[in-house]
Amino acid sequence: MTATKVRILGIGMGPSQVTAEVAEALRTCDYVIAAAKSDDDPLLSVRRAVAQSSRIPVVAVPDPERDRSDSGDSGDYVTAVRDWHEARVDAYEKVLRARGGTAAFLVWGDPSLYDSTIRVVEQLADRMPLEYDVLPGISAPQLLAARHRMVLHPVGVPVHITTARRLHDDIAAGQRNVCVMLGGSPDLSGLGDWSIWWGANLGDASEELVAGRVADVAEEIDRAKSRAKQKVGWAMDVYLLRAP
Repeated sequence: MTATKVRILGIGMGPSQVTAEVAEALRTCDYVIAAAKSDDDPLLSVRRAVAQSSRIPVVAVPDPERDRSDSGDSGDYVTAVRDWHEARVDAYEKVLRARGGTAAFLVWGDPSLYDSTIRVVEQLADRMPLEYDVLPGISAPQLLAARHRMVLHPVGVPVHITTARRLHDDIAAGQRNVCVMLGGSPDLSGLGDWSIWWGANLGDASEELVAGRVADVAEEIDRAKSRAKQKVGWAMDVYLLRAP
């Protein structure tokens, strides 16, 4: 039996961030599989724009609902995400078995950072004849550093990459130079004297940037995030926090 091929392609923040390597790989694909969170999913529209540049059709797959009830228990969160991934595997398997050929998954930013696509495709490979490769994309931390014309870490100091969910636990554990992804509604309480370099929708026309002392710019960040969301219907933010 001929194996279906899957290409996992990092696309940065969309058409303007697609590397030449990824664009060439996309042209070898027969179709793109993309999750559709709603009938008017704005992120699906961006994936369609990337696919259209190579004249590749998009197969939109309704994204399974994820349990977002937050008890604060990390075990509950991991279980909810695992169940969500399994439901995605079920949905994508049906498409791949029906269509075969070479399929592409277009991943925001880079597939190695806070994205589930590689894990999902690994599970698909356990269920069916499937070969896959991964090509990197421009990540959110890279764009953040470039937009603010900065280095993510001082000399001799590491940068810790985490999520908003884990931020305060990581700070309590001693982290003092922290890049936060999956920002959600950032809880910056107790960090008033820290410095922040924040961005939303980096690389898009709706991009917003704010930098300064947390206590001085927290409200400005809220306003900027609202502006980004009003422009395109979504806001993906990333930020660097550094202790005084």
